Amino acid sequence: MSMSLTLLSIVLVAVSGCPGLWPGGRPTRGPASQWMATMLMLGGAIVGGIACLVVLRSGQAEELDRAWFLPWGRFALRLDALSALFLLPVFVVPALGSIYGMGYWRQAEHPENGRRLRFFYGLLSASMAMVVLAHDAIVFLLAWEIMAIAAFFLITTEDDNSAARQAGWIYLIAAHLGTLCLLPMFGLLAAARGSFMIEPLPVEAARGISTAVFVLALVGFGLKAGIFPLHVWLPGAHSNAPSHVSALLSGVMLKMGVYGLVRTLGLFPAPPDWWGGTLLAVGAATGLVGIVYALAQHDIKRLLAYSSIENIGIIMIGVGLAAVGRARHQPEWIALGLGGALFHVWNHALFKPLLFFAAGSVIHGAHTRDIDRLGGLARRMPRTAVLFSLGAVAACGLPPLNGFVSELLIYAGLFGSLGLQGGPTWPWAAFAAPVLALVGGLVIACFVKAYGGIFLGSPRTPDSAAAHDVGRGMLWAMTALAAGCLVIGLTPGLIIGPLRQAVTAWTADIDGDVPIAALAIIPMAWISVMGVALVALTSLGAAAWRLARPSRATGTWDCGFAAPTPRMQYTASSFTQILVAMFRWALWPDQRRPHPMSRFPTGGHYRSHVPDLVLERGVLPAIRITARLLPRARLLQQGKVQIYVLYILVILIVLLAWG
Repeated sequence: MSMSLTLLSIVLVAVSGCPGLWPGGRPTRGPASQWMATMLMLGGAIVGGIACLVVLRSGQAEELDRAWFLPWGRFALRLDALSALFLLPVFVVPALGSIYGMGYWRQAEHPENGRRLRFFYGLLSASMAMVVLAHDAIVFLLAWEIMAIAAFFLITTEDDNSAARQAGWIYLIAAHLGTLCLLPMFGLLAAARGSFMIEPLPVEAARGISTAVFVLALVGFGLKAGIFPLHVWLPGAHSNAPSHVSALLSGVMLKMGVYGLVRTLGLFPAPPDWWGGTLLAVGAATGLVGIVYALAQHDIKRLLAYSSIENIGIIMIGVGLAAVGRARHQPEWIALGLGGALFHVWNHALFKPLLFFAAGSVIHGAHTRDIDRLGGLARRMPRTAVLFSLGAVAACGLPPLNGFVSELLIYAGLFGSLGLQGGPTWPWAAFAAPVLALVGGLVIACFVKAYGGIFLGSPRTPDSAAAHDVGRGMLWAMTALAAGCLVIGLTPGLIIGPLRQAVTAWTADIDGDVPIAALAIIPMAWISVMGVALVALTSLGAAAWRLARPSRATGTWDCGFAAPTPRMQYTASSFTQILVAMFRWALWPDQRRPHPMSRFPTGGHYRSHVPDLVLERGVLPAIRITARLLPRARLLQQGKVQIYVLYILVILIVLLAWG
């Protein structure tokens, strides 16, 4: 029954953008088609969400296996608890994004690309659902490619913008490089198993291919997830796509890479220790590099994009700990590591779309993404300011929001690997804990910068001074995500059951009671009590402040200036200048300082830019060099059949000699 409901929801989501594709309609059909798309998306989300909750509650898996028209593989799908846990955000986030898009990307205001956006928005959501359900490698790869192409057209929605076109092409190249890694990976698995079914391997069959499969999976799925240094496509794509598309890419599509890697690790009964150590190191590096780059950004959407990289790093730390636990047969490490990682998958799927929606509202109201040109929006956009602050607190991992508990689970697992109470040890895992703590402190500084630069102080431009809050539809979508962050943060015990089912589905060699016992290390009931108390105290303090606030408005201390201007206040860049200088060795900032040449200079300008070293100093120069060298290979294209036959003959002789 759950499989049938899930397939029905996928069909509804996939066709949600079709009503706007009929040719030559009346002008009134644009808004009508947008409403129809939203209703279909909501219907699919409700049906699919019910199916996912049923599976997460019962833990019972359902399968569908049919022959199909292709000569390879079968149309095989499987819905278990692990799939359902990743599938639920696939339905929830696009539905809320569709509601948000009703006000943010109206068809009347975007007649040239609104219908195309809605079509590929639904197609991307449906293809991600098929990726999670796929139980056959051929089905997985087909859905994976549809997902890549749909995301490309969404990133390049504003195809008249050169930055959006460049970001789209960089993404498409990265996506296909990832697919080139997945093809041989699935080929090795099929050769070892004798079929294209995605199922656990016998120990004997896994020995000869394990290293190659792990490396190919790490690169192929890591490119999609955005781990460092494979993140090159992510900042440009997230910053140039429409905001509700950025929310879908960050909140959901990045997790498809995480899902693929987790599912691949689950195919090996006893992976070596170095797999988990590698994932721990990659996760720590990804988290630290992501948040350091986020600190240096002026563009609010690029800041959130690099913050997503940081969150992927946190998830990878949890997955790495689970891989170590699988290698050493320690179900407690598996439960805390994978449980914390999966919990953070849900949490990130809530607070990051909320932040992207709020950023889109700021852009919609103030017409700029530059944090240094904003300011004072808390008075002009109070609802957006409150919702952004809730998302920021959740992203910082602070109570009583949802980001706190998932990181606490990962911390408990990392410290548990030290064997402080006489248990088994693997102390190398604990080295990720200080990095995670450092990342947490930098995240707080990053979002203090973002919130202070955008919402506090005085408006720095006329557009900021004239900004206004957004419509009800956009606010409802953000409010739903904020409510999810608050409810999960206050009642984290509700998530333990689904986490237990997902962890049990990932490994079959542990007792079903062990994961829940390990997860019970965290006092969920006390977290709920303290969270409710914190919310109550905060509410009482805010009410008391409003009652005691003086009725007469006065100015702040002006440092002795008779006529202060908005330019005299701190900017977001100046706020984090010390931290950027501290990590100069990693960021290599490009700074242009004024050089006064007289005693009374007329003016000066300061500009700072932090390039992405991997992209701007590595990938793009390599592409330019390749573009200059490839035309020389045209000498091989003579246009003569006899020359091509000669090529084939030479290659055959070489292969025969080599064989």
